[in-house]
Amino acid sequence: MTPDSIFMNDPWWIVLIKVVGVVLLLLTWTIFNVWYERRLVGKMQHRLGPIMNPVALGGLGQALGDGMKLLFKEDFAPGMVDKVLFSIAPLIAGAAAFTAWSVIPLGGEVNMFGVQTRLQVADMPVSALLILAVASVAIYGFVLAGWSSQSPYSLLGALRSSAQMISYEISMGLSYVAVFLYAGSMSTSQIVEAQALPLFGGNPLGLQQWYWLLLFPSFVIYGISMVGETNRAPFDLPECESELVSGHLTEYTGFRYAIFFLAEYINMATVSAVMTTLFLGGYKAIWPLGFIIPDTGYWGFLWFAIKVQLLISVFVWLRGTLPRLRYDQFMNLGWKWMIPISLAWIIVIALLRGLTNHGLLQGPMLWIIIGVVFALLIAVMFLGGGNAKVDGMADVDEPFDAFSGGFPVPPMPGQTLPELADVVAGTTDTDQAAAPTGSTRVAADDRKDEE
Repeated sequence: MTPDSIFMNDPWWIVLIKVVGVVLLLLTWTIFNVWYERRLVGKMQHRLGPIMNPVALGGLGQALGDGMKLLFKEDFAPGMVDKVLFSIAPLIAGAAAFTAWSVIPLGGEVNMFGVQTRLQVADMPVSALLILAVASVAIYGFVLAGWSSQSPYSLLGALRSSAQMISYEISMGLSYVAVFLYAGSMSTSQIVEAQALPLFGGNPLGLQQWYWLLLFPSFVIYGISMVGETNRAPFDLPECESELVSGHLTEYTGFRYAIFFLAEYINMATVSAVMTTLFLGGYKAIWPLGFIIPDTGYWGFLWFAIKVQLLISVFVWLRGTLPRLRYDQFMNLGWKWMIPISLAWIIVIALLRGLTNHGLLQGPMLWIIIGVVFALLIAVMFLGGGNAKVDGMADVDEPFDAFSGGFPVPPMPGQTLPELADVVAGTTDTDQAAAPTGSTRVAADDRKDEE
């Protein structure tokens, strides 16, 4: 019986049970992850975090109390907001966060109240593309939140979030392509089953060909992209408190803020679940523990939950150890490194799969291809050009006025800022050669006023 036929035979009440179960699972898992993140970050920073006592249910009561407080807190909006869009925005983000889980396989075939089905709400030939589509729709919630708030900080946070999505959604989608080429399917359940094949033909050890090893560059690219996709540290630039107060959430409070907060933690679990499905064998047991605890039936959900929670631990680890990137560093990483590497890797995978399907990837041809790829890598590493000077750029060795034009700007590569004492006194070389501008012009005007 194929997966499609199993899903088609599900009665409506089984589908309803699955939908309600997924919603309750995500709500419960979010409460646990809030407590888990606080405890783990507290351990990293040598502090307690949520207090461990019986009254607070071992600290879980604090996360539950925070959620209840947001539900009953006064929910108001500033007078200048667009009230319709301001209310629709969190609903879009929240609905998209739940929808992606409809095609993620939580386990294999099970018997649910006498009906043979799978621990998955639904599946289709393009389930993986549905996840990408839902993630693309979710960004409208953040953009509308910033636009409808009529606040400069909120608008800048929304623009950052949209630019971030465009940058990292491309590399994330390209990492999907490598999996599609190798698995020969876009169905999430079939991708998991394809990874259950033996790593070596007839191997007695039970090793499976999980794609994190076979498609390691795609695995790394997706891992970086999913952090950028969820706006989590060190890529939390849309909510950068030091610059934008709280980004697109600045004007939100109460229940509407709680939905955004819930969507963030659900998205963190969603991208972890997708990585588990595409690269870590889904609900398949971790070798060699599979000989002790099987992955059949409802046991598969246990393995799935363990893998997802380990990936969530990586999110917490990054938040507790890495500083926030500058926005130019963040965009350079996405556009100048991850996207080109993803494109080159897809070309290599397509070539290898094509040669394998035609029986050409064997004998001397295999070693020739490996030699060519290795030579190209060496050429890129050692023969790459340096930083070329852009036409029309001023001599970067001379000091420049960062406040020229009235707004502070960061220095370009190779440019040096003048000494602080010279800037304050207004005696830089730039001031001596030209009329005062920017901060030095202000200093000159102050001197005239004193005279």
